[in-house]
Amino acid sequence: MTIYDLLLTGGRVVDVGGGHVGRYDVAVRGGQIAAVAPALPAGSARDVVDVTGHLVTPGLVDLHTHVHPGATYWGIHPDPVAWHSGVTTWVDAGSAGAWGIDALRAAVGTYRVRVKALLHISALGLTGRTGESDDLARLDVDAALDAVTRHPDLVAGVKVRIDHEAVGANGVRPLERALDVARAAGLPVMVHVAGGPPGPADVLPLLRPGDILTHCASGVAETGAGPVVREAYARGVLLDVGHGAGGFAFDVLEEQLAAGLAPHTVSTDLHARCRYGPVFDLPTTMAKLRAVGVPLEDVVAAATATPAAALRLPGGVGTLTVGAPADIAVFAVEDGPFPVADAHGQVRQAPERLVNVATYVAGRPLPPSLPEPPPPWIPLTPSQRAALERRDEALRALLGRPLVGPDGLTEQFPRPSTQVSPSTQVSPEG
Repeated sequence: MTIYDLLLTGGRVVDVGGGHVGRYDVAVRGGQIAAVAPALPAGSARDVVDVTGHLVTPGLVDLHTHVHPGATYWGIHPDPVAWHSGVTTWVDAGSAGAWGIDALRAAVGTYRVRVKALLHISALGLTGRTGESDDLARLDVDAALDAVTRHPDLVAGVKVRIDHEAVGANGVRPLERALDVARAAGLPVMVHVAGGPPGPADVLPLLRPGDILTHCASGVAETGAGPVVREAYARGVLLDVGHGAGGFAFDVLEEQLAAGLAPHTVSTDLHARCRYGPVFDLPTTMAKLRAVGVPLEDVVAAATATPAAALRLPGGVGTLTVGAPADIAVFAVEDGPFPVADAHGQVRQAPERLVNVATYVAGRPLPPSLPEPPPPWIPLTPSQRAALERRDEALRALLGRPLVGPDGLTEQFPRPSTQVSPSTQVSPEG
């Protein structure tokens, strides 16, 4: 009897949050996980996919992204990246503040992936490259609380960028206002650090257990593993990788790992300036943690269950527990070593890389989606431009010729077996 819509068989499952690590079959019914077991009968599903030899994980949860193209300096469309990377839940980190949250909500409704948002404490959001918090008049606590109240299913936290360009002469006051909103709304704060002042030593003492320091291994902010970082870590502040265009340095992460300060979550800070490198996507960022010795199961947990728990996402997101959304990623595992680079050109060797072969949202595979071209204000190296041109040429060559030859076709509308003879045809005149 058919009781499942989809059955993935034979895969190596790494679902730390759901307690499934090993060889399991995964069954889906009605857009939700229906069963996870070592052997489920193939005849019980309408669609059976053999994933033997592949890695099966919950759909990845990227805790730090920017997904509002056309309305912000940084934003990208998530779907073209999601279908080839396995990221099914995207957390937009501050694209919109109180003035732009309605527009972000409308955009999110057009995406195939799941999107949650961290509301920027600046009502301006990230419409520009920087400077959003240099005028305290934009940091309206009441307006931010109203935005959270109107969009409780979208807003999962509060975002603030604390660096000299973003805050000007306001120091940590934008963070203090973000914390006011977060306390009133019962939400965590994610704080970005970069070039100071203010710096991590000014920021970390203000954070509460469960708040998030993104760019935790920043070579620009020089986060390191000093006493202020250790104390915050012990207090329950979460460290998030937040790679981005300039927020990740291998030597800083290695210093933190040596001190026992492993990052809690691995995220990309994927935006228009880093999707073409050095970040590319979340599996590539995950490979960078593997390159410095973090075990694969820990890396997968840091990109699934742990970020979901950090934002208290409901319904088992980030796991394959029965009843959770059937968001699933399937990867081929290619053995390395493979060179990977941080934001400053330091290179390490990853022992393997995960190549996505299927991404499911609510039990349905994401269809292929072509990426939009880079905005004209995004700086690209000659190598990046040449690679984009080669990709465009390859796509044109692939799509510009017939999909199959005559022998790959069939007669969709057969002609009648008896044809009207020319002598019995009626003339146009009569």
